[in-house]
Amino acid sequence: MTARGKYGRAAIWISAATGLALAVSSCGLFRERGPVKIAALGPINPAATPLKGELSTGNAALLDATSQGLVSYDGEGQIDTGLADRWTVTTDGRSYIFRLREAKWTNGRKVTAEDVAAIMRSYLAPASRHILKDDFPEVETIKAMTDTVIEIRLSVPQPAILELLAQPSMAIVNKGMGWGPMRSRKIGHAVLLSPVPDPLADDPEAAEAAANDPAASIELVGTSPPGALARFKNGYADGVIGGRFSTLPYFVASNIGRSRLIVDPVPGLFGLTFLRAEGFLATDVNRGALVRAIRRERLVEAFGLAEWQPQVTLRPALYARDGGPAPLVPTWAEYDEASRIAQAKRVVDAWRGAGRDIDPVRIAVPDSPGGRILFAYVAADFAAIGVPSQRVAMASTADLRLIDEVAPNDDALWALRRLSCRRDTLCNREAQDLIDQATNNIDAGQRRTQIGDAEAVLARYAPFIPLATPLRWSVASQRLTGLRANGRAQHPLNHLIARPN
Repeated sequence: MTARGKYGRAAIWISAATGLALAVSSCGLFRERGPVKIAALGPINPAATPLKGELSTGNAALLDATSQGLVSYDGEGQIDTGLADRWTVTTDGRSYIFRLREAKWTNGRKVTAEDVAAIMRSYLAPASRHILKDDFPEVETIKAMTDTVIEIRLSVPQPAILELLAQPSMAIVNKGMGWGPMRSRKIGHAVLLSPVPDPLADDPEAAEAAANDPAASIELVGTSPPGALARFKNGYADGVIGGRFSTLPYFVASNIGRSRLIVDPVPGLFGLTFLRAEGFLATDVNRGALVRAIRRERLVEAFGLAEWQPQVTLRPALYARDGGPAPLVPTWAEYDEASRIAQAKRVVDAWRGAGRDIDPVRIAVPDSPGGRILFAYVAADFAAIGVPSQRVAMASTADLRLIDEVAPNDDALWALRRLSCRRDTLCNREAQDLIDQATNNIDAGQRRTQIGDAEAVLARYAPFIPLATPLRWSVASQRLTGLRANGRAQHPLNHLIARPN
């Protein structure tokens, strides 16, 4: 995996614009003993809960370590055991039955199936702010069958439901209490994590001693991107997690060796969603002109990573197992760059030729080096066809807002649901009806057809400007043998050091 040039144009932008200076030392000193030290980009709040919406990288990592869900991800991004140590699926694919392991909440009380069922029902309740609430439309019931067995019953099969259940936001947290596989305590500004002793161990004292071995512990701290990279560079952190496109320029400016960068090849949505259909943005044709005006290859090359790829489809290419159709490639993608720009400009000229003005398009992107680079390239492409724009904060009133999300599972419908009739998207009822029909359809062939039809309707409606695949990156020293690139961008703290075979 090689970068374009040294690190591409991003190095020039950041060196000139921000003047970042990270202390020079031996990058990520190799330490064999003592706690593994991880710096997460963003804040850490030990009281964070999935019920309050999206989690920061640090909070997600902390919850995943102290309160795993029914299942989890391993260091390769594959499904692993969690609170459930085994499960079965009925032949019709509509019932998932999980047997819980022996576990205790941090107050010493036994974890029961009824506890877990109630917590999961609260995540999917109508009033919940859980980030994955809308990704479980197939769930009919969640109930305890016995004290240690829980059943999730579906209206139609969902082969990718385990991938959803393994997400860190599906951590089983009971009023702030976790169950494991690690326990935490605050030490200054950091959180120290150590393994939960085996509750079934023959020698509880030996199990407790093993759990308190410093080499089995993890020290997690949340900090700014420059701070995290400085910690790594000076040997005070073994790894950095939580990198996105918006913070990649900080890595470029750090001069940390490229061999230490881990880039995850993740599918998902990275682009600009239209928030209103008024004025120039009121018509499909006008929105479509903005979609085709973007020079995606040029934008991506500005960040200098060969692993980051442009994307022109509404749906990402998934590691699909459910027979979903391939993403629909728009017809405009068949034309070269000059032809696409000329087509888009004719649309703008026709609008202005009818005596109508175009207000500056307000584009909400992160207020970060990467966000400013992204806006500069998008704004230049819009200006080339005669459309003015201005950058606004992510929380501000906007016409376009960045979506930067990794697909949580291999459901071919995920992206279509995400782009249709949400609070931060436009709504096309024809497309939404097809999405709803596909969601509820048990016939695989009909479901494929409805997915394709819904995608075609949305593509004509143009509610979204796809730009690229999501970008997720980490930094790892030689000590972190288990921090490897994977297609889920999942790096559980308890798997950062690979277990011997």
